[in-house]
Amino acid sequence: MIDEPRPNSDAEPGDDWLDRALRANRAEDYIPDDGFSARVMAALPAPAALPAWRKHVLALLWAIAGIAIAFSLPGVVTEVARGVFRLVSASPVSLSGMVMAVVAMTIVTWTATAVVLRRE
Repeated sequence: MIDEPRPNSDAEPGDDWLDRALRANRAEDYIPDDGFSARVMAALPAPAALPAWRKHVLALLWAIAGIAIAFSLPGVVTEVARGVFRLVSASPVSLSGMVMAVVAMTIVTWTATAVVLRRE
C-alpha cells in the first residue's frame, strides 16, 4: 500500500512526492569540507586560452571574404540575368501562359502566407 503524502507547509503547486521529500530533507546551503573544494579547484589545470591574435585574424579573414563576395556579385548577377533573358526570349509567350504564371504565383504566395500565419 502506498502512503499518501501528508500536507506540507513548504509544498508548492505542481510538486510531486519527490520534490516534497527533497525539500523536507535539504541540508544547509553550505556543507563544511575542511578546504577540500578549494584544494581540488587549486589542483585543476588552467583553462586553455585562445591566442590573442586569433580574433584579429578571424576578423581579417571575414573582411577578405566579404570583399571577395562583393567584387564577384556584380558579375554573377549579370550572368544570371543574361541567362534568364536568353531563356525567356527563346520561348514563345502567349496570353494563356502569362495567365497560368500569374495563377501559379498567386497560389504559391497564398500558400506561403497560410503556412507562415498558421497557429499551432
